Amino acid sequence: MEKPIYFKNSEDAKLFNELRKKVNQRVEAIPENRDIYIQIKAVILPLVYFGLYVFALLHADQSGVYILSFILMGLSLVLQIFDFVGANSYIWKKRHIASHHAYPNVDGWDTDIEQSGLLLIVPWIKAKGIQKYQHRFFFLVYPLYLFNWMFIRDFRDFFDNERVILKTQGAIPVKEKIKMVAYKLFYFFYQIAVPVLFFKVSLGLALGAWFLQVIAASIFALFVLLPLHPLPDNAFPKLDEKNELPYSWLHHQFEVTNDLKENNWFVRNILGNFNFHVAHHLFPNYSYAYYNEITEEIEQFAKEHGLAYKRFPMTTALGKHVDLLKQNANNAYFILEE
Repeated sequence: MEKPIYFKNSEDAKLFNELRKKVNQRVEAIPENRDIYIQIKAVILPLVYFGLYVFALLHADQSGVYILSFILMGLSLVLQIFDFVGANSYIWKKRHIASHHAYPNVDGWDTDIEQSGLLLIVPWIKAKGIQKYQHRFFFLVYPLYLFNWMFIRDFRDFFDNERVILKTQGAIPVKEKIKMVAYKLFYFFYQIAVPVLFFKVSLGLALGAWFLQVIAASIFALFVLLPLHPLPDNAFPKLDEKNELPYSWLHHQFEVTNDLKENNWFVRNILGNFNFHVAHHLFPNYSYAYYNEITEEIEQFAKEHGLAYKRFPMTTALGKHVDLLKQNANNAYFILEE
């Protein structure tokens, strides 16, 4: 199947070149090399994760301490390398770059909005069956996000020919499939088998702590992911009969993405400036350490040229996501169309 084609607009191409020039000049004027902080973080975070793991094992006789350590590991693992925490880094990179970044919010091409059957994210697809009640039970499904990733999504992405990722990725090397299975086995070995076999942790405690760890990680991860694209304020562009999108690449990024107003030390340094998501899509070649200044340039440029820049408080954005689920469950799009 041919890949989607963005609407060609020479004026928008000039606009982006102008914006890129402003951003490049702004970043080049920053004297310090902020990437060093990212490199330090890349060392510290795994140490925190495995430090908590060792601490839990050394206090295996104290169930409360053991469980709390595993929950904190769950919060930490969202920021970690994927293979050691049960997910697959190879396929994630392909999903994120070749699918999500290439075609954000485009049904059938953006893996981040690939339909699961339980929840309907795309407004112009009619809700069916249980999806008509999704606004009433979504809070039970979302905490299972990483369980789905570990046990279902990775395997389907690797072996199911109907998955969106294969449209952009093509054939997956056999060695990556072997690595995926091997890392998952290693993950469950150190998470559950090691505490039970070598540190006299009961199977019930080991499974319970691991379960709570993944629940905590799922909720934390979705607080980062949900407020940035799947909102009723953002577009879900449709492909026409020629497989073309209605917006140019530049306009598309503004139409389907929003920023968050939160901007503090924790967001900047621990969460990697995820609040500046428009910058992440427009200038992925720059590290997040420069997104604050880049976003200032983007916001000013958007005001000058009438681009659809959006920024919401996180709580507002999460509320809007719930509104999207409710609207889709009630088929609001189809009512408006009629």
